[in-house]
Amino acid sequence: MISYIKGQLTTLEEGSITIEVGGIGYEILCANPFHFETQMNKEVKVHTYHYIREDNQSLYGFRKKEDKQLFGQLLNVSGIGPKGALAILGTVSVPEFVSAIEQEDEKYLTKFPGVGKKTARQMILDLKGKLIVWLPDEQNEETLFYQEDLTSREKRELIDDAIEALKALGYTEKEVKMVRTQLEKSKQGTVDDYVRQGLQMLMKS
Repeated sequence: MISYIKGQLTTLEEGSITIEVGGIGYEILCANPFHFETQMNKEVKVHTYHYIREDNQSLYGFRKKEDKQLFGQLLNVSGIGPKGALAILGTVSVPEFVSAIEQEDEKYLTKFPGVGKKTARQMILDLKGKLIVWLPDEQNEETLFYQEDLTSREKRELIDDAIEALKALGYTEKEVKMVRTQLEKSKQGTVDDYVRQGLQMLMKS
């Protein structure tokens, strides 16, 4: 799994950027490449999601870690692929999107490209309650009546990284979704701990 890439930004095109690291140019697909325009020919760090399928390997890049994590969560929703997830992230901030999910605002969600009422409802069913860490604290309290403590937030991030690692090993969205539920019930651990536990669960299933 490629968690992030740090190197010189050499190319900026519609839909992608290229970062050179050690003489190798990595093409990274972005929601809005022109956000990086002021960093041309400078060193830049981009959080990346390594998307792997039998017929496709692509790197998707994000300025913020929470954008990358939301991208991964969106891919778990039936009916949303990388292009659709990237289109959502290109038109809204993470807190705004999470607020719409928590308030079950289907009208707002259907404004995104390719998102109809069925997909909006599926996003709400799959994501509600899982993204509140990215809401402002006061909105967390008003809308959800509780806040996750720091340990819970750290655990969620570690599990997210472990799930991405399992996907990189070739496991399907359906398989890792089952694993995530079980990992959330397990004790606090490292990313490696969660990957090992996930592999054990997948081998037993």
